[in-house]
Parts: sequence; C-alpha cells; structure tokens
Amino acid sequence: MKTTIKKRVFSVQTRNNITLDTFMLISGLICILSGIYFLFLPVGGFQGGRNPFYGLIIFFERHTWSDIHIWSSVVIIALAALHIPLHWEWIVKMTKTGIRSMVGKSKLNKHSRFNLYINILIGVSGLICGLSGLYFLLFPVSHGLVAAAPVWIFTPVVWDLIHTWSGVVMTAVGILHFGIHWKWIVKVLGKYWNRLFAWKPVQRLEPTFRNPAVSADDRI
Repeated sequence: MKTTIKKRVFSVQTRNNITLDTFMLISGLICILSGIYFLFLPVGGFQGGRNPFYGLIIFFERHTWSDIHIWSSVVIIALAALHIPLHWEWIVKMTKTGIRSMVGKSKLNKHSRFNLYINILIGVSGLICGLSGLYFLLFPVSHGLVAAAPVWIFTPVVWDLIHTWSGVVMTAVGILHFGIHWKWIVKVLGKYWNRLFAWKPVQRLEPTFRNPAVSADDRI
C-alpha cells in the first residue's frame, strides 16, 4: 500500500515568518515603485503652465499612483506591526550586542558589525518614513499642494522632506541588505517552495503473515 506523505522541513513558526516576509517584500516593492513616481514627479498641479509634466500619465493617473502608494504603505506598516513582535527577542539581543560593541564590551567581526549597522539603518529610516507617512495619511494633500496641509510639530514641507529622504535611505539600504543576503534568501525560499509544492510518494510496508500450513515433508 502506497501513501503520500509530505515531509516537513520548516517549523510552523518559520513558515509563518517566510510568508509574512514575502508579503512585506511585495507590498514594499509596490510602495517603493510608487514612491519613485512621486520622487521624480513631485508636483501634479498645472501651476499656470509652469509645470511641464502636467497631465503626464505613466501607466496610471496621478491619483491612482497616490492610492497605490498610500494603501501599499498601510499594508506594510500593518505587516511590520506583526513582524516586530515575532522577532522581538532577536531585536533585543542584537540591540544589546550593538551597544556592547560600541562601548567595547563585545567584539564583532567586520561583517557582523556592518550587517548590524545596516539593520539599524533600515529600522530607523523605516520608522521615520512610516511616521511621516502617517502625517500625510491623516492630513491628505489636496491637488499636490503640500504647503496647504496643516502644521503639526513641523511644517508640511518639512514633513514632505523627512518622508522623501527617509524613504530614499530605507530603499538604498534595503537594496544593499538584499544584495548581501541574496544567496541565503534564494536558498531558503527555493527550499521552502520546493517542499511546499513537491509531494514525494513514500511506500509504507504493511505487515505480512506467513501461511501456517505445514508441508508433507515436515510431518512426523
């Protein structure tokens, strides 16, 4: 009798982490691509004919790009809110290690120290970008006029600069982070997807019973 058994390679927690990270990556890419649109086309108004890119459509209209950027950002913030508690112990451990390394109580090799600084930059720039993005989510910009938004702690123009350049830093450092760990990412994801969709037939042996009959030659 043959049965199909799926071999488990990853724990449930690891699979959940991979799934969460995959959705974060997809929403992050969408957010970055839509953010690049506004980086190169920051103004959408007619401005009395002074805006040479007024009415320019790249795949979608400007308000559609805005909706894509806003809601992909909301998704990645929500996923990050789940991601941080799942990795809280690792975050605390690496933070302590980083502090000890700075004060000379812990020694890290160059690669580990560089990787630690990259993770810190991603976390700090992502936090600043997310918080500044919440400002524009709560106070939407009308017709591309950033200065028309209300003042809250900083002026709208300052919030726009904070959001833009923290996003640039986060994107650049994120690309560097993926470049450093690319082989590991491909290896883990490849193994995960292969085990997820590959079913290996395994033959299960059933107990066999011999015929108790005795032949004539064995009789006494």
